[in-house]
Amino acid sequence: MRFKYPTQQSDPPLSPRETLPTMYDLPSENPEEPGLPDEFHDLQPELLRQTFCSPKYDSSRTFSASDMNLYYDVHHQNWYKRPDWFGVVGVPRLYDGTDLRLSYVIWQEGIAPKVVVELLSPGTEDEDLGKTTRQSDKPPTKWEVYEQILQVPYYVVFDRYCDHLRGFRLVGGVYEEITLKTPQIWISDLELGLGLWKGSYSGIDRLWLRWCDLDGNWIPTPPERELVAQQQLQKERERADRLEQLLRSRGIDPDSLIEG
Repeated sequence: MRFKYPTQQSDPPLSPRETLPTMYDLPSENPEEPGLPDEFHDLQPELLRQTFCSPKYDSSRTFSASDMNLYYDVHHQNWYKRPDWFGVVGVPRLYDGTDLRLSYVIWQEGIAPKVVVELLSPGTEDEDLGKTTRQSDKPPTKWEVYEQILQVPYYVVFDRYCDHLRGFRLVGGVYEEITLKTPQIWISDLELGLGLWKGSYSGIDRLWLRWCDLDGNWIPTPPERELVAQQQLQKERERADRLEQLLRSRGIDPDSLIEG
């Protein structure tokens, strides 16, 4: 368990993990922003982005983002939420086919996210799980926005501290928790599943959220696809070398076959 900062000195000294302050311990310049995301909040959304490849949608019509302002109310245009990750299908990935988005404005895009993922942290857990209530003079909570305003079909929360995955599906305008027989959430509209994968990503070995296909195969990242292609090319070269050796052992010049 992490100790609150500051802590008493000990002999031998405690590890930095237990004693150094985090963004949840120290005040922020902006009272509404407790701090910048930690490293997990950088790595996990990137893995989700790299593997968010629905066979039903071309990559040019698929968009995902992390920690991006999502504006949801045309009557209150400065209100926004900033999901840890969200995925949208059926919209151009780029503005005018050339430019990257700076935000996602729902009344301009016209299409709400298909799925939103929040990574639980001490400062946001209650709101992420819908345990907070809206104050009359404040914008709606995350849960209210995702469920009632945007009506996001799938809402997923993941607690990396205990590796607990929970999913909620919109049924009749209300979120109902999905009973998970395995740590995987299937989204039929995308022909994709979102589950827990044990492996090494960016040099860190742990459980990660990752997209998979209908057969349960994990969608490869670009580096993994490149590695598979290189391995396949190497196999083809080895096969060609073996064939050449076989022909030469029988007195046949492979070059003569090519020339012929």
